[in-house]
Amino acid sequence: MQYTTNDGVRLAYDHAGVGNDETVLFVEGLGYSRWMWHWQREAVLGTYEVVVPDNRGTGDSDEPEGPYTITEMAGDLEAVLADAGVERAHVVGASMGGMIAMQYALEYDRAESLSLFCTSFGGEEAVPIPEETRVKMFTVPGEYDERQAIRHKMGPALSEEYPEAHPEQISRIVDWRLESDASEQARQWQAAAVEAFDVSDRCDEIDLPALVVHGTDDRVVPYENGEMLAERLPRSRLVPIEGGPHLFFIEQTELVNDRLLEFLEDV
Repeated sequence: MQYTTNDGVRLAYDHAGVGNDETVLFVEGLGYSRWMWHWQREAVLGTYEVVVPDNRGTGDSDEPEGPYTITEMAGDLEAVLADAGVERAHVVGASMGGMIAMQYALEYDRAESLSLFCTSFGGEEAVPIPEETRVKMFTVPGEYDERQAIRHKMGPALSEEYPEAHPEQISRIVDWRLESDASEQARQWQAAAVEAFDVSDRCDEIDLPALVVHGTDDRVVPYENGEMLAERLPRSRLVPIEGGPHLFFIEQTELVNDRLLEFLEDV
């Protein structure tokens, strides 16, 4: 584990595969820590140098007073890459992490490409989170213990059949989340950043190769957001994941890893 700071905020990051010619930077979604990229990290490590930071408020990074902004978290990425000595990186972000990746590409010059999973350009034109999903993600029945609460909030991000078909995987994810995810307060501060994000009128400025991957059954960030994002990015490629939920990169790991590696090789 390595550490750096941005405007007084201590940021933790994992840096592996040092010495490879190219670097992949992974950026997590709302409330999640580095565990989220476990499967993709292992797939690219060996071919690429890998940097995986904890967003502010998450994991081993500081939890400064919020609410946070996507611009602040893009600045955190710049501090991490500078500290790691990385001049250029392929930036991979999911959900909120995709928003941070886009903001980063607009404000800094280290991004080589963008891989944007289950995300949106934000603003009034984006298709919002369905109210049923929002309620489930942020409201937990009072009788639930910590493990039940995590499973409840994560429900809309998974397909309905996955938890029952993969109980050991779900149990391991719950363990990771209990150990390192954002506190409820930090989660709310990150959520405020997502709510305020809007680069809908700046997508044409992101002149980088971009892979847009979105599950067609996403109940958190509806699939239409991926379609609209791909239409507005000048150099994008849209990859629909048929039947994929919000966390399709956990449920359909091999397919997603293949598409990601193909894109990185093409770039």
